[in-house]
Amino acid sequence: MLLLSLDTSTTVCSVALHNDGGLLGCYELFTERTSSSMLTTLMGDMVRHAGFQLSDLDAVAVAKGPGSYTGLRIGVSTAKGLCFALDKPLLSVNTLQAMAEQVRPLYLRPSVVMTNPPNPLPIIPNPLLFCPMIDARRMEVYCALYDQTGAEVKSTAAEIINENSFGEWLTEHQLVFFGDGAAKCRAVLGQHANALFLDELIRPSARTIGKLAADRFRAGQFEDLSTFEPFYLKEFMTTKPRKVVV
Repeated sequence: MLLLSLDTSTTVCSVALHNDGGLLGCYELFTERTSSSMLTTLMGDMVRHAGFQLSDLDAVAVAKGPGSYTGLRIGVSTAKGLCFALDKPLLSVNTLQAMAEQVRPLYLRPSVVMTNPPNPLPIIPNPLLFCPMIDARRMEVYCALYDQTGAEVKSTAAEIINENSFGEWLTEHQLVFFGDGAAKCRAVLGQHANALFLDELIRPSARTIGKLAADRFRAGQFEDLSTFEPFYLKEFMTTKPRKVVV
């Protein structure tokens, strides 16, 4: 199963190639406005340098959002165009879920990864939840919550951060906040005993898009090419040009 994965949901332009779920390679650019000019180049280079041709692909996976309106349009339209041209199926993955998958394995408790864990598993106080955040300008972020198995426990939403944010969750859980939207949350909730913040900036990446897409491929969870659209979460906002009086 050869999967080409794309993530252009933020300023990062990321392309990865997986074979049977194993990562073969990943190319990423972290400069703004590179998705429109470099995405197809990175795709071609990634496949060719790994020793394959685009026709060898079994499917194409894309980060569906939330994120940048323009970035999502570029990524999804490119992925759909490639699928149409090659007659390959399309897979999509929530950008926030893929971000959580970068962090979640780092926090697996010993009882979870043991070959023969005790039965029943010990009760863990303040179990961890993972909160990936994408900056949505001002004090707003796109976020969701995932547990230690990777399951979604709070669906993706646009949240305005204030001192009451995540109050009910922080009472019973430790929350790990990360992503480029976490800094504004740290300024408000940084003193809370159950609020944990990663110092490393976690960016969306095609690496984990491909990892999660492999599971969707095995389950036959393909998108309808004719109707699939990015998960914008919010409508695109435009401003009307001002009238110039001559």
